[in-house]
Amino acid sequence: MTKDLDVITIGRAGVDLYGAQIGGRLEDMGSFDKYIGGSPTNIACGAARLGLKTGLISRVGDEHMGRFIREQLAREGVNTKGVATDPERLTALVILGIRDQEQFPLIFYRENCADMALCEDDIDESYIATTRAVVATGTHLSHPQTEAATIKALKLAHKYGARTALDIDYRPNLWGVAGHGDGESRFVESEAVTAKLLATLHYFDLIVGTEEEFHIAGGSTNTVEALRKVREHSTATLICKRGALGAVAFEGAIPDNLDAGQSGEGFPIEVFNVLGAGDGFFSGLLKGWMDCPDVQDIDWPTALRYANACGAFAVSRHGCTPAYPSLTELEFFLERGVKQADLRNDPALEQIHWSTTRHTRNDGDWSSLRTFAFDHRMQLEEMEGYSLDKGSAFKELCLKAALEVKGDQDGYGILTDNRIGRSALHAASGTGLWIGRPTELPGSRPIAFEPELGEDFGQFKEWARENVVKLLVFCHPDDDAETRALQEKRVKRLFTAARRNNLEFLLEIIPSKVGPIDDTTTATLIRQFYAAGIYPDWWKLEPLKTQAAWANAVSAIEEYDQHTRGIVVLGLDAPEAALSASFEIAAQFSLVKGFAVGRTIFGDVARHWMKGETDDARAVAQMSERFARLCQIWDAASENARLNAN
Repeated sequence: MTKDLDVITIGRAGVDLYGAQIGGRLEDMGSFDKYIGGSPTNIACGAARLGLKTGLISRVGDEHMGRFIREQLAREGVNTKGVATDPERLTALVILGIRDQEQFPLIFYRENCADMALCEDDIDESYIATTRAVVATGTHLSHPQTEAATIKALKLAHKYGARTALDIDYRPNLWGVAGHGDGESRFVESEAVTAKLLATLHYFDLIVGTEEEFHIAGGSTNTVEALRKVREHSTATLICKRGALGAVAFEGAIPDNLDAGQSGEGFPIEVFNVLGAGDGFFSGLLKGWMDCPDVQDIDWPTALRYANACGAFAVSRHGCTPAYPSLTELEFFLERGVKQADLRNDPALEQIHWSTTRHTRNDGDWSSLRTFAFDHRMQLEEMEGYSLDKGSAFKELCLKAALEVKGDQDGYGILTDNRIGRSALHAASGTGLWIGRPTELPGSRPIAFEPELGEDFGQFKEWARENVVKLLVFCHPDDDAETRALQEKRVKRLFTAARRNNLEFLLEIIPSKVGPIDDTTTATLIRQFYAAGIYPDWWKLEPLKTQAAWANAVSAIEEYDQHTRGIVVLGLDAPEAALSASFEIAAQFSLVKGFAVGRTIFGDVARHWMKGETDDARAVAQMSERFARLCQIWDAASENARLNAN
């Protein structure tokens, strides 16, 4: 049978509510960030980020948090065929915080939770047959029902020639040997736990744990003695994590000194958050383990180097899964090395991390993007018959037209505002549309912002995560030094605030309204913004008239950012024929993903509708027809460009 997956993990799947305030008591936390969690879930996601094809076997509840886990796993690229929905139980929940480098208050809400109802019937033999490895974690050996499910999966793995691994992942309170308030405790002696672990260790080819976890597995607080006891029960390669001392691998007999084991390069970094570090470590270890086809030839120093690096990222960032690196980021880090100990504040690393993992934050395939832009405010407010209520109602009609054209397809978007278009903005969430949201005060130069954002852009914390921060700047290379410096400072503030709030950023620049332009104008501006430390996820550019101008603009972007989402072409109220001509040129460049056009679609419809000269149905029909036609024109231009390139 074809091995479609590299790794399937089995066990816990929950939601982590991470305290956003660092250094305080959990009792005093005022806000929380929501992430997926549970060691097997984290490992599956971390390994997927490194290019492995992963799957998860677990259960989630039939409610909002269960759906969140499913959707986030899909964003991370984790196969969810083995994730069952439990109609009777709630998804597991963890509330946790970061007090300091060593203390992490932690409360597990896992009483009769969904993943602990996993049973043998949830283990699909045909699914196990498709993977090269199965990874189990200790918690699911703590209960007879989940233990039976885990053992079944391991036996099937052996039947189909798959490797097996164990993350001991000892949580005393999840084994019932510590109280609810002792979630951060990592070691409590228990003969019963030791006996249970020793009885299962023979199933594994790889066993990973901290020194304390090997203490519980081997029944001794002397690490060498504990490892030797484990060795009596298993021929597995043993990976012992030693904190700041790194990690060591033992393939055979356990030596008298842990330093005699195989080790990999460690990294001198500042510890910010130890939670999830072990799962990140395991993800990197799996990369090295699975990259080698023959288990007898595993390069453990290289595998441990990957593991140590992934663990370093984890301890330097907030959250578990969100902290883990992409393969691009890992390779960059290993080649460049540590430039500053607090990795989360390394600008180059953070830019690569963001730009190579942002697909895990928002759904959708944005390899092409056809956008109906109706974020206009001033243009509507100046129309005869306009009122705020009528403007809001009209933007709802625009949304309806966009959704009619989109249907069940990907690659469609809207631009709408929160001042006039609030109802449309909120209604668009969850529809599968790409959603851009303006921040500039219309017509301002130097740039000024909508007052609703607040002086410190504090309002971003209220934005839906799928909203893209859009900013229009009227600028030109000939701007005087004071104007340029002021605009760049304000754009940088907005960009920084957007990134801090995990929101993508679109920068729209229009130089033609400021001064004369040539084939280098836009490219010059792009380089100026990058030089100021501004890395837009999206660029929105006016239609450039020549191939040379587009080539210069694309070259300027790629010079600074190899991972940008791309460019969309704006319309500037151009007639359809002019847009068609501009699309033909723009589509020749793969970095141009589509268009964002507004008044060409809605302009005269809005004027007639505001005066009562046309009804809702007719307005929607006209806008749908125009938007659909522009989409067809863009798609035809893209297809022509593809054919010509071949």
